[in-house]
Amino acid sequence: MATEILIVIFAGLVCAAALSDAVRFIIPNWLCGVIALAFPIAAFAAGFSWPLFGFHLLAGFLGLVIGFALFAPGWIGGGDAKMFAAVALWMGWDAIYVFLLHTVLAGGALVLMLLLLRHAAPLVRVPAGWTSETALEKGAPVPYGIAIAAGVFWTLPSTPIFSAF
Repeated sequence: MATEILIVIFAGLVCAAALSDAVRFIIPNWLCGVIALAFPIAAFAAGFSWPLFGFHLLAGFLGLVIGFALFAPGWIGGGDAKMFAAVALWMGWDAIYVFLLHTVLAGGALVLMLLLLRHAAPLVRVPAGWTSETALEKGAPVPYGIAIAAGVFWTLPSTPIFSAF
């Protein structure tokens, strides 16, 4: 029962991070920290062995490397990189590459959707203030936390933590 509750909490935290990125273009550090720090509790509740736990830590480290490799040239923000690393802990070594693929595919769809919406925004009557500093404004950053969250929910059912209950 504890594993299920922790997975629901994890899903809620991922949704909160995506929503924060969509609305404010910021993923708070505390949110990434809570996601990362909740993993050892969930792994213990799921009965992970030490080697499996270690492989999840390795996946988190690889997620950090990948995240900051994408952050360095400015392709994603720092919060996105930290969120990617934090959720990579939950995905584990066996699912990290699938998670990366799912996140990239979701990110591509997100970028295409934003390009279409940004192009259509002048044609659609939007309430005053909605296009100022929002994802619909031309030149605004892409809230990639949404794509990371989509990658999480797409990949989560095939992860060891999910199959533990």
